[in-house]
Amino acid sequence: MAKSVSTFTCTACGATHKKWAGRCDACGAWNTITEEAPLSQGPGRSLGAAKGRAVPLSGLATEEPPPPRSHSGLAELDRVLGGGLVPGSAVLVGGDPGIGKSTLLLQGAAAFARAGLSAVYISGEEASAQVRMRAGRLGLTDSPVRLGAETNLRNILTTLDREKPDLAIIDSVQTLWADHVEAAPGSVAQVRAAAHELVTFAKRSGVAIVIVGHVTKDGQIAGPRVVEHMVDTVLYFEGERGHQFRILRSVKNRFGPADEIGVFEMTGAGLAEVANPSALFLSERGQPVPGSAVFAGIEGTRPVLTEVQALVAPSTLASPRRTVVGLDSGRVSTIIAVLEARCGIPFAGLDVFLNVAGGMRVNEPAADLAIAGALLSAREDSALPPEAVLFGEISLSGALRPVAQAENRLKEAQKLGFSQAILPEGQKVEGLGGMGVTRIADLTGFVGEVFGAG
Repeated sequence: MAKSVSTFTCTACGATHKKWAGRCDACGAWNTITEEAPLSQGPGRSLGAAKGRAVPLSGLATEEPPPPRSHSGLAELDRVLGGGLVPGSAVLVGGDPGIGKSTLLLQGAAAFARAGLSAVYISGEEASAQVRMRAGRLGLTDSPVRLGAETNLRNILTTLDREKPDLAIIDSVQTLWADHVEAAPGSVAQVRAAAHELVTFAKRSGVAIVIVGHVTKDGQIAGPRVVEHMVDTVLYFEGERGHQFRILRSVKNRFGPADEIGVFEMTGAGLAEVANPSALFLSERGQPVPGSAVFAGIEGTRPVLTEVQALVAPSTLASPRRTVVGLDSGRVSTIIAVLEARCGIPFAGLDVFLNVAGGMRVNEPAADLAIAGALLSAREDSALPPEAVLFGEISLSGALRPVAQAENRLKEAQKLGFSQAILPEGQKVEGLGGMGVTRIADLTGFVGEVFGAG
């Protein structure tokens, strides 16, 4: 039998090494590599030699009812959670500093407590008095939420095991420390151990655990990626700090649809729900201007209309600027290249600026046609029809490809007063009512149809 070999792990980035070194080759940190002992194989020399307990097996067919859900009364929060909070679930919430994570979760805890759940809010970043001050500003002092300030994981689990709440919010996992792990709070080892203990406790006790996680400068939750695999639901709280809109996005959910969003508006009294985000994102649209296109998108199960804005101006730089906010910059560069290669429309020597109004982020390939429309409108200084919405995927050959859920996109557009739609030729839609449709086969046809040039 092969001898067990210890591994050496960097506590800063989680990279593994065959031997100890003073500097981690992966992240460049010094004195962060620690030795991890191998797992014990029990009394036998191998796992097969030691008899264990047989695991009961069952078929795929089941008559068990779906898990019960608790509703907070905040429709946007319940939507992102998949229809409500599931007992025993583990939820990870990440977001930029100062974006409003603590405000959101304190309001959520108060809403669940008012709905009849027993809620505990434990802060490792603030004292209880600071949390009470925030609750006073938000008008939540009458909510039956119990507060605690602690960073010792053992004490937190002992408290939760004694109180047995329905919901426990831990703010944040990077401040916790487990006394059986020899590492500093916030390190990879501590975050992994704390997350494992909290998720295990949630499954064993039936307490729903909500964990706050810090994010890196790249927008990813700090710590080992395994934390996101452990939990049932991963939510990101997004938005520009200087903008009033905030978007709660589900990127993983074992109890509901992923990519669902909830839209909130930051006010002096906390976060207010936005029931119709399409109307909000388009509320500032006035007279038609060049460089503006309305995209009919889908976020999770919800159709959302957003405005894509473009500005194209002569550049004085050797390398023209390409500034993109709210869109995938690589996708935008590809669309510009297709316009140049397939339509003969050059963007050399031109600065290009693209933005999605309202602080929204759009990741759908269906936004390709709206991006191309905004770019062409800005470059040609010609406004698109103000009553038209656009959607469609652009291939590298310049062809327009159909996208999913076209009917839902068009119904949302009709509700907001749009009467025309520009979409791919092969797009199948039914039940349009009085909405006019312009079908276009490729990008060259789009340029000729909308801007009168071939």
